[in-house]
Amino acid sequence: MEILIKFLLAFLVGGVICMIGQILILRTKWTTSRILVIFVTVGILLGAFQVFEPIRNAVGAGITVPIVGFGGVLAEGAIQAVERDGFIGIFTGGLVAAAAGVAAAIVFGFVIAMIARSRSKT
Repeated sequence: MEILIKFLLAFLVGGVICMIGQILILRTKWTTSRILVIFVTVGILLGAFQVFEPIRNAVGAGITVPIVGFGGVLAEGAIQAVERDGFIGIFTGGLVAAAAGVAAAIVFGFVIAMIARSRSKT
């Protein structure tokens, strides 16, 4: 029963995040790129203020799977790198922490692009 509650909580939190994004798309004149940057920035701020980790422990994939999780990973990586490497960690930590995810997205995107057939939008 406990795992069912964790799944439900993750689904609800992730759904709320996606719902906020959809509302922003429908109700504002903001581009999807701007909304994406806002979500990443929110994740970075949550990580910088040490709030992201407790939320992740409570809701799991509900916060890490949406793009907010990418911002959280960047912030956590930068914080750890600053503790380990000093000032240069500000610039290197986030990149190192997110490198595996970015590489996987590129590789899988390439594989799908090779498999899928492109079609015209008309």
